[in-house]
Amino acid sequence: MAMLPPASVETDVPARLDRLPWSRFHWLVVIALGITWILDGLEVTLVGSLAGAIHESPTLRLSAQQIGAAASAYLVGAVGGALFFGWLTDHLGRKRLFTITLLVYVIATICTAFAWDFWSFALFRLITGAGIGGEYAAVNATIQELIPARRRGFTDLAINGSFWLGAALGAAGALVALDPAVVPPELGWRAAFLVGGAIGLVVLLLRRFLPESPRWLMTHGYPDKAAAVVSEIERRVEADIGPLPPVPPTRLRVRVDTKSWFGVGLRALVTQYQRRTVVGVVLMAAQAFCYNAVFFTYALILTKFYGIASGSVGWFMLPFAAGNFLGPLVLGRLFDSIGRKPMISGTYALSGVMLIVTGWLFAEGMLDATQQTAAWTAIFFVASAAASSAYLTVGESFPLEVRAVAIAIFYAFGTGLGGVAGPLIFGALIEHGAREDILYGYVLGGVLMVGAGVVQAVLGIASERRPLEDIAPPLSAVAVPVEGRARR
Repeated sequence: MAMLPPASVETDVPARLDRLPWSRFHWLVVIALGITWILDGLEVTLVGSLAGAIHESPTLRLSAQQIGAAASAYLVGAVGGALFFGWLTDHLGRKRLFTITLLVYVIATICTAFAWDFWSFALFRLITGAGIGGEYAAVNATIQELIPARRRGFTDLAINGSFWLGAALGAAGALVALDPAVVPPELGWRAAFLVGGAIGLVVLLLRRFLPESPRWLMTHGYPDKAAAVVSEIERRVEADIGPLPPVPPTRLRVRVDTKSWFGVGLRALVTQYQRRTVVGVVLMAAQAFCYNAVFFTYALILTKFYGIASGSVGWFMLPFAAGNFLGPLVLGRLFDSIGRKPMISGTYALSGVMLIVTGWLFAEGMLDATQQTAAWTAIFFVASAAASSAYLTVGESFPLEVRAVAIAIFYAFGTGLGGVAGPLIFGALIEHGAREDILYGYVLGGVLMVGAGVVQAVLGIASERRPLEDIAPPLSAVAVPVEGRARR
């Protein structure tokens, strides 16, 4: 019989976490961590909606070009923050980083409210983006590691879709902040940023009651701490709902002599998990291009081709945001029941086809502003579930030790591509002023979505209701000799 590595232990932490019934503890995880996407949606929509007030501010007086540059600074910060804080999340732990990243967001957002010129405004927006980008890596990893496997798909999709709840709040809040009868114009946009910071402070207090991820502790040389954290979670769940189901006999043996897996993990992404890396890149790139191209030019289409006043665009944004929020909420459970491969490939392909058809109707002049908004709402009801599933896929497809880094890399790639290429191409097409030109952009976005659906159908994996350690064994996992054969 083969000898066991001397620096390894056997653990049942994953099995104990996955068998837990849904409880108030899981609701705390959803609320305290899921707020990230609401804040991101709030930030993105607020700046777009408040652009006019910021432009007219007697202290700032930013030009349209400077407002665009500030938006780019936010995206640059998000990309850099995701990569930097993602690396730290895998190295230092989930709890430290989802506390630090939220604190960065809170401070930077409050500072934005007191910006005095372009450079201060752009700097604070860059730092705000860094906090949000870091949140995506730290929070996505933590949610997947604390939510039971049977509910992971629906929970992750619903939380990612809540970005659009934040977008709706941002659009509605802008209507209030820009109403001179409610608040003076110079104070309105500043108050909006202060509200975002205040929300972050409340959430920061909630996160004090969340533990470190036992899975991270288990794979970074702290098996005893991992077991203690799970015991405390079990105590809280049992106090909430009563006796717990028995622990499955599944055990995992992990090394405890290594606490950093960064180099090994990056090599695994391009060697052992090469096919999954291709799937992640394609899914993230397609949804990023499609979303950012339409979202960042939404107002331009309405004002330029339908004659909608810029001050009324917010009313058209609300149904669009509602469709995006409801899509993952309504369709999310199917990703756990029907399965990942058919649902991800199906939602990508269907939304791509719908986008092409809508583009043709737009080019032919067959839609008015209300019908155009209804068509976009229907498309992104499906596309929102698809886009959210991209984050789910890159989070659960790779080993735990590099999960946050993997999420950060794919998020940074998608944000960088979608934030630059999509709006740039669509903006140029809209500038030409011909509906037929814009059709090319819709066709490109639709083809990318359909292509991503095909890639998922061919290369994707069936990860529904499976433990994370079964989908991608930890890098720290070791083979255990059992009756003459090895098991993971």
